[in-house]
Amino acid sequence: MKKEQISTDWQGGFPSENQKQMLYPTTDLSSLPMLGNMDNINLLQRQWGVKWPMFSWNTLNGEKDPKRCYVQFAPYISRIGYTNEGRIYSIICPQQGMWIGDEICINVEVTVTGQRGWVNEDTKEIAADMMVEGKIWLTPGENQGGLLRAIWPLLKYSSRKYPIDKENAIRVSTHLPGNPKEPIFQLGKGLSPRFKNPQFAIQEEAFTTGHINVEIGGMVPTNDHKLDKFNQYFLNLFNLGTGNMLQKGNVLSWNLFFDSPELVSIPEWQNHADYWRTSIGAHHGSPGGEGTSPRYFDGTYFDTKNFAIKEVIKEILNHVVKNTTLRKGLILLVEYCPKTIFDIFLKKGDQSKTKTK
Repeated sequence: MKKEQISTDWQGGFPSENQKQMLYPTTDLSSLPMLGNMDNINLLQRQWGVKWPMFSWNTLNGEKDPKRCYVQFAPYISRIGYTNEGRIYSIICPQQGMWIGDEICINVEVTVTGQRGWVNEDTKEIAADMMVEGKIWLTPGENQGGLLRAIWPLLKYSSRKYPIDKENAIRVSTHLPGNPKEPIFQLGKGLSPRFKNPQFAIQEEAFTTGHINVEIGGMVPTNDHKLDKFNQYFLNLFNLGTGNMLQKGNVLSWNLFFDSPELVSIPEWQNHADYWRTSIGAHHGSPGGEGTSPRYFDGTYFDTKNFAIKEVIKEILNHVVKNTTLRKGLILLVEYCPKTIFDIFLKKGDQSKTKTK
């Protein structure tokens, strides 16, 4: 599309002159209502795509920045949608998949539950408030490694709502850093002032920049204690595989390096999440290209502690064995499934604890 057309479509004017409280440097957006993220898609006209979404967090919560990790997620995994006047009506946040130890395949999504704000293409500024919730669920069984393929029927046909789809995802709350009672946090202009950035985490050619800092709360409980325990195993596993990205009390930050403005296709915006979910469902490629591997400030790569992941996998297997319904299913699995599947189960778990007697 032609940039000349993009330029002439821009009108600006939001917020109006009588809404000075929403202008920098105060960026008080409280006079605007918090809106559902998909409630006004039909009003979208323009967008800033996050071509370079750079995430950062401390792999050891409470430690200083030498333990800080930096990773770029897939290009255009996030974007801001707004009107020709500049009012924001939707913010797409990241969704991606990951493998843990090449055995367990997990989807993770930052789900926007509320937003409000504005952008100004002339000054390249942005001010927004957001509420989000982390969601983690297991990719379908046919895309899993041998371990989860073996126990997948037990999870799928259980009366419990295991996190095998987005509807029953593990939910993780978030809030303003330092204030657990405030679920609203800010998306502001420029890069995050909380930490320094290595050169590999900077994109000089970006149209403009913004940043978000959000503190991770706890896992949102269900009404089922045993299910909560199972879900906590997988949340622990996710944090081991990502260097505590969603550890309670940790502050997850991302610097948003925006591409130049583009027009919005409403059907494409509406279908974006499903498109990405389908694309990453197998071995997790991304429609817009791949991101980077996590690195520390000095450029060395983050390395998952495989032994710790194996311990969590054992806990998951032990949970399956101790659950009466799942244990009965396990007996049937052993009796009627190929021996190779049972061999996988015994290999990954603690054989002394997997006896069904």
